Amino acid sequence: MSLGTYVIVFITVSNLEEGKKIAKELVEKRIVACVNIIEDVKSFFIWKGKIDTANEALLITKTRLDKLNELISIVKSLHSYEVPEIIAIPIIYGYRPYLEWISNVVEGKE
Repeated sequence: MSLGTYVIVFITVSNLEEGKKIAKELVEKRIVACVNIIEDVKSFFIWKGKIDTANEALLITKTRLDKLNELISIVKSLHSYEVPEIIAIPIIYGYRPYLEWISNVVEGKE
């Protein structure tokens, strides 16, 4: 796999339980190789013209770019937000065995 093939996707969720549900689905369907969940994220944002805040959890997923559309579809189907945050950031470098592991998992070889 070449550079730009792998991505980290950030997804904020309303609470830990929603995060676990989404994480489990993404891993079980082999859309992602791994999900880290960070609890107690304090978010400040503008929504519908007003400043708002929320206590959220953050999912950090590792996958390949070719899985992104499937990931978005699954997250949207399970997420409670009208407009969920789903942001992909390219992995520009990584430990080759780890990147190969990501590919093996999402290809069903692991």
